Amino acid sequence: MLDSDNTRESERTAGQTPPCCTSLQDANRANSKPETNNAVPIMPAHETALAGIFEISKALTAPSRLEVKLAKVVDLLRSFVQMRHGIISLHDGDGKLDIIVGAGLSESCDERCPMHLPRKAIGQIVTTEAPLVVENIAAHSAFSTADADVLGAPGAIRMSFIGVPIRVDANVVGTLTIDRVLDNGSRPWLDYNLRLLPVIANLVGQTVKLHRSFVYDREQPMAQKGPLQKQYCELNHPARERKRVYVKGMIGDSRALSDLLDKVAVVAEAKITVLLRGESGTGKELIAKAIHQLSPRAKRPFIKLNCAALPETVLESELFGHEKGAFTSAFNSRKGRFELADKGTLFLDEIGEISASFQTKLLRVLQEQEFERVGGNQTIKVDVRVIAATNKDLEEAVARNEFRADLYYRISVVPLLVPALRERRGDIPLLAAEFLKNFNNENGRTLNFDESAIEVLMNCDFPGNIRELENCVQRTAIMAAGQSIGRNDFSCHHGKCSAAALWKSTSGKIALQPGPIVPVPVNAPTSPAAAASSAAAPVSPAITGQPLPAPAGAARSNGARIIDREAVVAAMERCGWVQAKAARLLGLTPRQIGYVLRKYGIEIKRL
Repeated sequence: MLDSDNTRESERTAGQTPPCCTSLQDANRANSKPETNNAVPIMPAHETALAGIFEISKALTAPSRLEVKLAKVVDLLRSFVQMRHGIISLHDGDGKLDIIVGAGLSESCDERCPMHLPRKAIGQIVTTEAPLVVENIAAHSAFSTADADVLGAPGAIRMSFIGVPIRVDANVVGTLTIDRVLDNGSRPWLDYNLRLLPVIANLVGQTVKLHRSFVYDREQPMAQKGPLQKQYCELNHPARERKRVYVKGMIGDSRALSDLLDKVAVVAEAKITVLLRGESGTGKELIAKAIHQLSPRAKRPFIKLNCAALPETVLESELFGHEKGAFTSAFNSRKGRFELADKGTLFLDEIGEISASFQTKLLRVLQEQEFERVGGNQTIKVDVRVIAATNKDLEEAVARNEFRADLYYRISVVPLLVPALRERRGDIPLLAAEFLKNFNNENGRTLNFDESAIEVLMNCDFPGNIRELENCVQRTAIMAAGQSIGRNDFSCHHGKCSAAALWKSTSGKIALQPGPIVPVPVNAPTSPAAAASSAAAPVSPAITGQPLPAPAGAARSNGARIIDREAVVAAMERCGWVQAKAARLLGLTPRQIGYVLRKYGIEIKRL
């Protein structure tokens, strides 16, 4: 049971609606009609549910006691799910009730809270390790008369109930339950929440796991702790000097980077799906590799795939493999990335770019860990940990029906935000020095930065992040006249920075992150001969709502594209060295951009 301090804080939180709930409640009211006794209730819109889950994830990662976090979770859930009571109950190692928090009760959740707990139904959920869905508790064997009374449903009041288990690894450690008055809308209400509640219970389970690990570690003498346990203890006591987590390739000592690496060290230990969020060029692939190397799967394969670089048909073969004769060029059977990553980790970069039809196929593999090769009928089971990455706003994509909500829930179990370079400016001198050192080693030079050069770098926003900083250092080092790089050596000091021109919007402000690539309508050729001789239609990306001008050096001549080397390099850097994206940006076909790259001898960077 909670001590007196916990009781007072739980009373305070249980009786108040957290400030973050206000927006959710307003959104829920905007997306639903007033409920009547005979009307089917409108389920929350996707954006409302996503906003609610986001607020719950923030509450679970807040620096407060576990009981307070759980109480906030139930209050937040009540703000966007129609329910009468909501209760989270946790058991200790001996199977006894340890923590119980609730919402929708007439009293505060202290000694009286267990009185509102349907113990028989809770016992069935824990024993069967499966959700319990009941449309009418009065007609179900899992509810006794006493259970109906504690839920406030005696006699004529009919109640619907749904409860899901809370797991830590393979063990059920508690339950999350909600109920509401039975009416015509109970069945859709049950179906909807049977999909929603397991997601929230999973988040709660991960939080409980970390909390118990910290408590166990704190109670042990330091001499008896292993390396991982010591790390947990140090993370739980930020005032102490923490053991620094080093990741190969990640350079910097800023607070933003240190906080991210600390989370990486904790997340790496659990077999959970991780979603890396962040702008292009921030180093998401390095973070994914670090999670793999710090995990128990470190000695197993780390397989990576850029989902945006391949069309759907090729992507399916790459991920799932194919059988001999499955298509024209399938001369032999071939394993896919999922098979190659068995017992290891699969990194799916740019997952927000996959098509809607392929999202369904990917969802099944993530859920069941099984699939069939292209052209085959034998089901293959694998044990793969998936780490996904995207620079796309997935919540907005879900709201526009461009990305499946159930796939979003599946990949966003633990989202980690990789900070942009402008959020860790203190790391710029270290990164620039490392890039210059690499340049000197590769080219036999002995260049260095003076103070004015560092000042120029520190004042740049670098919308292309670390990748743009590296290009800037190499470009300046090539053109530097002396042995020391100064302010005057930078092209931006003379108003000729190609990156600034690329990222500048019509308002004169620097866009921090590019918008989606949007095709510009063009008139079709008037004749088959003209169609055969004309190049592909040009495509222009939108940045902060404004179209981007054509890259410098690109021009039209009699309907053909004339593109110089600098324009191609700028487009490739803009698109993260993904040829398909750069082709769309320049208005070329994939075959044409391949020809241009070979023509100018441009080496493709593998990021």
